[in-house]
Amino acid sequence: MELFADKSSHPSPLADRMRPRTLEEYVGQDHIVGPGRLLRRVIQADQLSSLIFYGPPGTGKTTLARVIAGSTKSHFITMNAVLSGVKQLREAIDEAKQKRDFYGQKTILFIDEVHRWNKAQQDALLPWVENGTVVLIGATTENPYFEVNSALVSRSRIFQLKSLGDEELFAIARMTIADKERGYGAYGVSFAPDALEHLVKVANGDARTLLNALELAVETTPEEFPPEPGTQIEISLQAAEESIQRKALLYDKEGDYHFDTISAFIKSVRGSDPDAVLYWLARMIRAGEDPRFIFRRMLISACEDIGLADPQALVVVEAAAAAFDRVGLPEGQFHLTQAALYLATAPKSNSALGYFDALAAIEDDPAAEVPNHLRDSNRDAKGFGHGQGYLYPHAYRDHWVAQHYLPSELGGRVFYSPGSLGHEGILRGDIARRKEEQLAAALEEPPEVLTFSPGDKSRERWAARAESGAAQFHRAIRETLFSAVPIQRHWRILDIAPGSGLFMSEALRQAPEGEVVVCAPDARKRAVLTHTASSLEEWEQPRFLEAGFPDGLEILPAEERRFELLVGRDIFLRSGSNAARRGLSGLVKGALQSRGWFLGSQIIPREATRLSELLAETQLDKALTERYREAEEQLYGKEAPETLAWGADDIERALEGSDFSLELFELREHRFKLRPTSETVENWFDPERRTAVKMVSEKLGEEPFDTIRRTAIGELPKREFEWRRGYLIFAANLRL
Repeated sequence: MELFADKSSHPSPLADRMRPRTLEEYVGQDHIVGPGRLLRRVIQADQLSSLIFYGPPGTGKTTLARVIAGSTKSHFITMNAVLSGVKQLREAIDEAKQKRDFYGQKTILFIDEVHRWNKAQQDALLPWVENGTVVLIGATTENPYFEVNSALVSRSRIFQLKSLGDEELFAIARMTIADKERGYGAYGVSFAPDALEHLVKVANGDARTLLNALELAVETTPEEFPPEPGTQIEISLQAAEESIQRKALLYDKEGDYHFDTISAFIKSVRGSDPDAVLYWLARMIRAGEDPRFIFRRMLISACEDIGLADPQALVVVEAAAAAFDRVGLPEGQFHLTQAALYLATAPKSNSALGYFDALAAIEDDPAAEVPNHLRDSNRDAKGFGHGQGYLYPHAYRDHWVAQHYLPSELGGRVFYSPGSLGHEGILRGDIARRKEEQLAAALEEPPEVLTFSPGDKSRERWAARAESGAAQFHRAIRETLFSAVPIQRHWRILDIAPGSGLFMSEALRQAPEGEVVVCAPDARKRAVLTHTASSLEEWEQPRFLEAGFPDGLEILPAEERRFELLVGRDIFLRSGSNAARRGLSGLVKGALQSRGWFLGSQIIPREATRLSELLAETQLDKALTERYREAEEQLYGKEAPETLAWGADDIERALEGSDFSLELFELREHRFKLRPTSETVENWFDPERRTAVKMVSEKLGEEPFDTIRRTAIGELPKREFEWRRGYLIFAANLRL
């Protein structure tokens, strides 16, 4: 059962001879085995857990397993699910037990085409994976979530391999032509114009197909093969065309392409692209897809994607499906086409998804009571007053009256948001007006009062957080930012200003197969962030750099200093000038891959509440208050120093001047109630701590400023103020 057998008596095919032996020889799949990626780190550390490689043929699944075999100290056993069954599995397990019991050695079991095993065969493997007798590496061309037992999937990490790009196929071909030991480096192999390009194009991302065609072209061009070393072999375009045949339509009604193609069809309907809809529809019918399956998906889309924007969509699809049942193929293609085009060109609305918001509300509070006025008055009106207060809509003008119909705990909740197109667009104004009046009716009920013990400091802190809504505000910013960027699971992400770790946590969730690196020079914050990620497996945790940005990059190997995404909070806060902000943007650009992303949230100082606004609430002399306001205003006006009077426009210029395209650039205001403590007010008016206050004090003079400071410390603590902060959120895409 050795992975590498002696084939000297029967020279192996070129595709087998040219298999990479190390990660350095491996071409493609940089998103999972490139420098710094999770899988590469695990292989190099020889700390494998169970894996499943999933991808189209010829992408390197078996090759990657062979690379692992050559890199690990574990015993390695290989099986092919087509040729092996439960008997061979038992033999492999016995061998693994012996290696464990007698030599203390782990066993890695590689099963090629693991999806070919039935449920019973896969079940026979499960206990030995669970108890650690073997570490499983499975390879499959089918989606493992559908074709591999869920128990095995749940115990394995899934890595998806992608079809190789043209440049990667060219690299494989050139390497093969130059390799004197395994390829054709002993001869002078050349290609006529377009010959190699044809082989690469028709290989369609499959390295095995390319190498098989290359082998046929090279070895059939001379009269005899092998010829004398140094013989010139030119591959003509005709030879290339004869050596590779175009594949049949890539479509398997039971496999991944079935699901991918119907997904493309429905997304094209949702995107209102009738040309794409016709293409994907024709592709499915040409491949023999069941038309009833297509109609079923269109019936779902008629409600999910169109809904009340065009209520006739469901009627049209249902009628076309009924007509198809009577007519059949080939004429039934007209009915499929009419239904698909109707959906593609109809106005769109996904307001039906409001149902799932209502379902979530029920999960949050499953015991919410039916309001008394909505209860059945036919049974309990006399004893319990059920139904009292109910307003009968038909007794009012337009057959409608404002009253609330939700449980009191959900007063004001909105689940249905009508779209602006089609039939819903006509109804939208009336629906909005009625909702406003219903909310007014709900407000007539007494509000719930929050009470707490004045001496309970923890409750006071909780109340302050609840009133400010800071957590919810920043969570909303995070959701907006991360939804604006097409993050891939294999990306490497650098957090250059982690703050409380809000962005770091989301990056770890969205890029589990890549890497998150965090610049954390502060030891105390680094300890907190490390604790935040401590529940993850060791190789899944972020890598912390004990230095800020950009100095922290020097800690990394040179090949790992570029990332697909840089993120951070208040990145520009300490950039003292516009030149410094441009410089920081340039440093970010230098740490990004081509077309990489830079996103963040940034407090804008000049958009915040001014201290002079708070002084206006005190008994301070009005003239002195006005002097403070004028001095403060000079700090944020046009003539003010760049360290204080910078804003969103300065950041915009800094980013655009560094070759960034702003895909999201939005200024948000956060308002909340604030009750400052004495310590907080003292800090606000301390010239030694706050540069702006120091500059104001110098303008006013020592005596007037001391008067203002004493008044503020005496009157402002424990009073409630509405505080505002301006936050810029941005997502910038590198143009290069």
